[in-house]
Amino acid sequence: MTEHQSGRKKRFVKRKKNTVSVSELKSGILDGDRSSLAKAITLIESNAEGHYMLAQELLQELLPHTGNSFRIGITGVPGAGKSTFIEQFGEMLCEEGLRVAVLAIDPSSSISGGSILGDKTRMEQLSKNPRAFVRPSPTAGTLGGVHRKTNETLLLCEAAGYDLIIIETVGVGQSEVMVRQMVDFFLLLVITGAGDELQGMKKGIMELADVLLVNKADGENKPLAEKTRRELNQILHFLIPATKGWSSKAYTCSALKNEGLKELWDVILQFEKQTKEQGVFEERRLGQRQEWFHTMLKERILSDFFFHKNIKSSLPHIENRVKEGEFTTSQGVEELLKRYKEALLDGNS
Repeated sequence: MTEHQSGRKKRFVKRKKNTVSVSELKSGILDGDRSSLAKAITLIESNAEGHYMLAQELLQELLPHTGNSFRIGITGVPGAGKSTFIEQFGEMLCEEGLRVAVLAIDPSSSISGGSILGDKTRMEQLSKNPRAFVRPSPTAGTLGGVHRKTNETLLLCEAAGYDLIIIETVGVGQSEVMVRQMVDFFLLLVITGAGDELQGMKKGIMELADVLLVNKADGENKPLAEKTRRELNQILHFLIPATKGWSSKAYTCSALKNEGLKELWDVILQFEKQTKEQGVFEERRLGQRQEWFHTMLKERILSDFFFHKNIKSSLPHIENRVKEGEFTTSQGVEELLKRYKEALLDGNS
């Protein structure tokens, strides 16, 4: 590749009918332009080989402008009303003058690979708020339902000046562990009767939560919600706290009636103040960067392996021999690794 071609590759991000430069994206994001942010996230999420370096160049340019947001992870049992809660909570914070970004992790269609739930439809009111940004991202088959580029998307939102970034996960499962490694505060949303439901829930999920919130605490359901809150607090008393020095507790709210949300925000602000004063906040952030470095290193190694021309040409043949029983699975793997190592030693890319 000539120097001219290399420079051109770095300067431009090609889209269907328009061309956007990295410098233009950077400028737009720093100005808080939602259209530029959306285009940059699309670039980050792209699986095209040529887009990876462009995305990394953009992130490097924006890195000095990141790290100033407060990050919240939200998950919940089925039917807990996560979308309604996030929309009402986000609207309340926008009214207080804050800017809120929501990264809603959608399950991917096994056929098309696209998002199924469509969070912009589920959070229509918040999506229209000029102080908010809602982005559904298909999981694209990633383990646990967390999109592999969520962490980088989070950094883009921080550079765009959003004060609060909410990451909503698909549900209760492995994805919660991954999101916990990205956020400062983790919220588990439950509903009445959750005391019985939680018997079937892994204890580890509860141990991730800084707050358990019983939603739909209104009308005839309010006494049941209070009962569930007491049951959860009894359980939490015996669990290891999710954050050092912080006592995880259960509270009630009604997202539909907009009740208990202000009280929750006060708890979150107290959490932020306490963890920063005790040095726990920065300690967690440093650990998360280290964890993400190792995660991305593994992903990059896998990507380089499967995009290698020797692997691309050899994989179908060896895969077929494993299918036909000519190779054991281990033999097939070893043969591929052998060819990959030989190619590296020969200097073939």
